[in-house]
Amino acid sequence: MSRNSFRKHLSMPGMLNEMRACFDRIPDPIKARDFSLPDCLMSGLAVFSLKMLSLLQFDTQVRGGEDPVQARNLRTLFGVGKPPSDTWMRERLDEVDPRSLRRCFTSLHAALQRGKVLEGWTVLGGHLLISVDGTGHHSSHKVRCRRCCMKNHRDGTKTYYHQALGAAIVHPDMKEVFPLAPVPIRNADGTTKNDCERNAAKRLLDDLRREHPHMKAVIVEDGLASNGPHINLLEEKDFRFILGAKPGDHDLLFNWFEASETKETWERRDRKTGTVHRFEWDNGLPLNDANFDLKVNMLKCEETDTKGKTQRFSWVTDLPLDRETVMPVMRAARRRWAIENETFQTLKARDAYRFEHNFGHGENHLADVFATLAMLAFLIDQVQQHCCQLFRKAREHQKRILYLWNRMRSLFQTFSIPDWRTFYLAMSGDMKKPELADMLPDGP
Repeated sequence: MSRNSFRKHLSMPGMLNEMRACFDRIPDPIKARDFSLPDCLMSGLAVFSLKMLSLLQFDTQVRGGEDPVQARNLRTLFGVGKPPSDTWMRERLDEVDPRSLRRCFTSLHAALQRGKVLEGWTVLGGHLLISVDGTGHHSSHKVRCRRCCMKNHRDGTKTYYHQALGAAIVHPDMKEVFPLAPVPIRNADGTTKNDCERNAAKRLLDDLRREHPHMKAVIVEDGLASNGPHINLLEEKDFRFILGAKPGDHDLLFNWFEASETKETWERRDRKTGTVHRFEWDNGLPLNDANFDLKVNMLKCEETDTKGKTQRFSWVTDLPLDRETVMPVMRAARRRWAIENETFQTLKARDAYRFEHNFGHGENHLADVFATLAMLAFLIDQVQQHCCQLFRKAREHQKRILYLWNRMRSLFQTFSIPDWRTFYLAMSGDMKKPELADMLPDGP
């Protein structure tokens, strides 16, 4: 395949066409004549795809003002017929239930399945590895909506916040991650008790199994998840699991493990790095006093590098442990950090998706809709990075991802761009100056 070719469904134009189709299916709660809901949603997605600093920047630069080139590019590249002002975008998107955006994620993951991409992402006997964790995207002492959770402080002040439970398909040997639809952690109408990560986890597992009924997956989470009710739910939904376990939270389990006469040990030195891994494991141990009949397998790993620095980890799992499996289970468990490092930190970067920036809080759903659109834009970029040769070529040419985003905005605001292929060729340095000059707009 040529480096200048696009995959039909796993390229930017293919994915944006699919997003537009998903947006067209979302019921419009307002039915305003000025700006269609799909145009507002596509404009919101463009804000995060172009890495805009704010909605004001989008309004003054992308919508065009006296120079309509940006509005023309928004129509040509993102299919936006009539871009809304920042005020109109906030008003329209505030009434959109973020759950209605879940089909956007399932559509993209279906395209990954059809394109045979996920076949190379399985581990541990044909399972996909899904890392799950929570993160915040709004916190304020003043700005609030009726969906905000609230924390009361001893000095009488209050903090209003929004969080989300994120999940992403990860792999120990892959640098990309493929996020699934996030689950907002927020208060429902008429409730006085804060929503929490545990309740969100129940919704997440329900949604995952309903949307992906045949998915074989291993769920990887931190130590907060290694409790009886959550493990029972994972088993009920037919998910395998690897969960962090700390001694202070599982006295019975660790005492039983240390006293076990059936636990096994194995030591292995990594030939490339010189790191020494020392494994201890046992199968069929009771989780805790309250869930004595719930049996789990336990793995401990002590890792010492060539400088003598030692790290210790421990997990519980329902995967059978032996000398053949402890290394892949450990590598899968350590990849849990991808949801934090490669996902949340990237989303929150000031030069990228600005996940924690207040693009608009609204009174109902706006904060969660913007957070979901940011995650959707991130998924699209991750798919491009893994599957689109033109995107990878542009990134290689620009050296750093920050330079790529800056170049993208510069071209978008300066030249009349006919299509995404031309856009990426310009970012890749494959277009000569006369060719770029031909793209300078003559006027409206």
